[in-house]
Amino acid sequence: MTDQSKWLASARSKLGDLKVAAAFERVGIVEHCGDGIAINSGLPGVRLGGLIQIGEHGLAFALSLAEEVTRCVLLSSSAAVSAGMRAVDRQAVAQVPVGEDLLGRVLDPLGRPLDGGDPVKAERFDPVERHAPTIVDRDFVSEPLATGLTVIDTMIPLGRGQRQLVIGDRKTGKTAITVDTILNQRDSDVISIYAAVGQKDSAVARIIDAVHKHGAPERCIFVIGEAEAPPGLQWLAPYAACTMAEYFRDRGRHALLVIDDLTKHAAVYRELSLLLRRPPGREAYPGDVFYIHSRLLERAAKLAPERGGGSLTALPIAETQAGNLSAYIPTNLISITDGQIYLEPKLFYEGHKPAVNVGLSVSRVGAKAQPPVLKDLARHLRLAYAQFLELEVFMRFGAIVDERTRHSIEHGRRIRAVLTQPENAPLTLAEQSALLLAVEENLLDTLPLSTVPQLQTSLAASLKAEIPDISDRINQSGALDDQDRAALLAHVKQVLARLAQDAPEEDRKDGTTRPA
Repeated sequence: MTDQSKWLASARSKLGDLKVAAAFERVGIVEHCGDGIAINSGLPGVRLGGLIQIGEHGLAFALSLAEEVTRCVLLSSSAAVSAGMRAVDRQAVAQVPVGEDLLGRVLDPLGRPLDGGDPVKAERFDPVERHAPTIVDRDFVSEPLATGLTVIDTMIPLGRGQRQLVIGDRKTGKTAITVDTILNQRDSDVISIYAAVGQKDSAVARIIDAVHKHGAPERCIFVIGEAEAPPGLQWLAPYAACTMAEYFRDRGRHALLVIDDLTKHAAVYRELSLLLRRPPGREAYPGDVFYIHSRLLERAAKLAPERGGGSLTALPIAETQAGNLSAYIPTNLISITDGQIYLEPKLFYEGHKPAVNVGLSVSRVGAKAQPPVLKDLARHLRLAYAQFLELEVFMRFGAIVDERTRHSIEHGRRIRAVLTQPENAPLTLAEQSALLLAVEENLLDTLPLSTVPQLQTSLAASLKAEIPDISDRINQSGALDDQDRAALLAHVKQVLARLAQDAPEEDRKDGTTRPA
């Protein structure tokens, strides 16, 4: 048998097993494209949010339906799409991969790798738009979510399953707070998902680098819709990240979702809506801008034990202009979330970081989940700090004060110093407890302010080295009994004594701090 006859015999055997069937496709034509959108005709059966394949490399999803045309948002570069191309209804909605293989990866909102690694091995694909858990599927927020930031964990505590807004002007440390929260989960069972919306590549790279240096990147997912990405991908980023987080929540695990930020997300949605000729409303935003954020943030919840008991905590970020909390998007987000952490530019420029304005910040549910040790040690802290801030205003006018008032001011300055922390250095629960115990016992009032950051640094090493059993008990149980309290107080006094011996001679002579 010749080679040609052998080839013919092999082809006949393969063609004999081939099953031929008719395939149905909805095919339309691109009428217009540009600026991240495309208008197609001939697709009357496409559904809202449905994917549309344009040409070989173009991809879009339907955002507005009309009788004659379908208006779509491009998920690929506009350069890959031109008028006259075929538009095929893929009869599916936007989906993203979910599963354990996503951990440690940097992905775009469609689940495609951005870190140069292999394609993701997905356990399955879930829609980016999913229904929020119903009321009967939810449980009370009762477990703490530690941020490692003393000012938040003591005065604005968070719980697993909470939606807490981080809001403030540009360059006031909003992202730094959320990154520190991610870093603090390195020793916990919380999976962290960071979604970047319209952020610069350099800023995203710094965040990823910080997590790799100080955190646990193998338990994090980064979903990046950077500023150079098509507007459709930027709009899709928080929904895709939320779907990836829900995979862990629905399996009885705990997830933390950071969205940076929803102000840019609203601006992208406004841009797309105006290009699609949707009627503009207040500040040119479309009428459903509230709905797009509420349906996203409502997916964060603490599930009931019957549903596995998992949780999804959301930390969305919003930007204000000149501290205007009454603007359209900030008021929308404040009304959706369970509280807000407000960062004040004045505090930031004075060097008080995190620049949290305690008076305008609130946590509506986290106090019920606060660890008992912090609840006990910080029960008078907020009132004492508020009184100090009020007295400090009068001191700036050169008013003559009595000894009791001067003591309150010096005590308040130590409180503010304890609440100040460097970036990328979250504290454990035991370290926070030791600092608060020193404040409660007035151990810092006669010492220089420079002692406080030294004490923070010294406690981080000495607690693990000298009293590891007590430190582990506090970190694991969140409680402090009388015996451990006495031992912890004695240890703090020892550390302060060592710092006093190493202090310069002029600091030993003058323990009080001069007014700033």
